[in-house]
Amino acid sequence: MARIDPLPPGEWPTEMGDALAALRPPDARHPVPRREGRPQGLNVLGTFARYPALARAYHVFNGHVLFATSLSERHRELVVLRVAALRQSEYEWRQHAVLARDVGISEAELSAVAEGPAAGVWEPLERAVLQATDELVRSATLTAAVWDVLRASLSTEQLMDLVFTVGAYDLLAMVFGAFEVELDDDLASQAAPSPFAGDTECRGVER
Repeated sequence: MARIDPLPPGEWPTEMGDALAALRPPDARHPVPRREGRPQGLNVLGTFARYPALARAYHVFNGHVLFATSLSERHRELVVLRVAALRQSEYEWRQHAVLARDVGISEAELSAVAEGPAAGVWEPLERAVLQATDELVRSATLTAAVWDVLRASLSTEQLMDLVFTVGAYDLLAMVFGAFEVELDDDLASQAAPSPFAGDTECRGVER
């Protein structure tokens, strides 16, 4: 059972309208995914509805990370999924597995994300992006070797967006875990379980 009961949409305070609008940045680079027939994330939004001012503040940040980031959509989703795998966040994984498929990430690649940067499917930059995610989650910094690979291919904006994306979704995984946010029925039924479900430790990362 969730530690903070999510409010159903009919009970959301009016301030949640502004909080939801904050997810749409004025300088968006990437399209907002269609909502029809997709998981709505009502349990996490209902949790945020308990504190609309905080929701709005986080959504300004999260809206940039999702829709105004200078990263490609593919790199963004690889980062988010790897954070979810490292943190064993089933809610985060299922939500972003849907978005990852939208941007062309295959089922084999989804499984490889859980395996980590050592999986044999990645080209050098993607391997470095995943390795950077591991290092940031593990030690909050980057080794020189990974930085050099990233620096050779990514702009300063992209480097900054990469680090902030890891941080944004590490924080959100913390929210899901600390508040024990339960899977929505539509999320449980439409998105395949994570490949790490039931594992006590994610593959491919040192602890």
